[in-house]
Amino acid sequence: MRLLLGLMWLLHWLPLPLLGRLGEAVGSLLFIVMKPRRHITLTNLRLCLPNLSDAEHNALAKQHFQGYARSVLERGILWWAPEARLRRLIRVEPTFPFEQITAGPTILLCPHFVNLDVAGVAVALEVAGCSIYASQKSKVFDAQLRRGRSRFHPAHLFSRNEGVKPIIRALRKGLPFFMLPDMDFGAKDAEFISFFGTPAATLTAPARIAAATGAKVIPVVATFLPDYQGWKVTFYPAWENFPGDDMVAATRQMNAFIEARVLEAPSEYFWTHKRFKTRPPGVPSVYERDGPTTLPLQS
Repeated sequence: MRLLLGLMWLLHWLPLPLLGRLGEAVGSLLFIVMKPRRHITLTNLRLCLPNLSDAEHNALAKQHFQGYARSVLERGILWWAPEARLRRLIRVEPTFPFEQITAGPTILLCPHFVNLDVAGVAVALEVAGCSIYASQKSKVFDAQLRRGRSRFHPAHLFSRNEGVKPIIRALRKGLPFFMLPDMDFGAKDAEFISFFGTPAATLTAPARIAAATGAKVIPVVATFLPDYQGWKVTFYPAWENFPGDDMVAATRQMNAFIEARVLEAPSEYFWTHKRFKTRPPGVPSVYERDGPTTLPLQS
């Protein structure tokens, strides 16, 4: 891992167009050799985008692997590049919502696109914040990941096992909560909500935390800019009247928003995750093959 991090440090000095193309070449290789993850990706794409042909699914899956590998290599820029370079490469649209964040409790809702770490850096360049963090198996990588996320302002990282109380306390102290809402963590504290027409175990925590704290919810999505120019981080308007009285309806609204963003950049959504791993009672698994499916530097 130290050798890999050393390589990432060396590569971060490359011009972004060269580094991006190198990442895409690595992704093309991973698409060939990582058959279990390729199977998961194709299964997700067939479920979520059934209107596409098999050839289109395969092309989109390959593009996803390329984008994922590219995002891993480009993470070196996020961790070690000077602030001036980051501000040149990260285009914030329309503007960073500083006044809204400082005016009261704020949840920054960041769906799992491959460049979600770019969104995190765009926030960290401006304010301190908090988030839920899963410790990495490699202590070396774990330490670097924590350093990288705390470069500019302190990042308060909570374990999922701690529950929501530390998050609520942090929100009430004025720290925005950078939340990743769309992974399958099992049926606990989740509802089976449609995601592209397939029931997906979806955490109701965004709605419940917003209801408990009065926090506004501001979605944020990071995507690649064309021609290797950098990244676009879009801060969307805060959702009005969210969550209301119905937590399930609010969670359904969240999934619908994520679906719309996925359709705008379909290759960049995190399709390698088993989004439909947890099934409703009596419903069989959609992932027939299993095996070693861990991508390198997955977080």
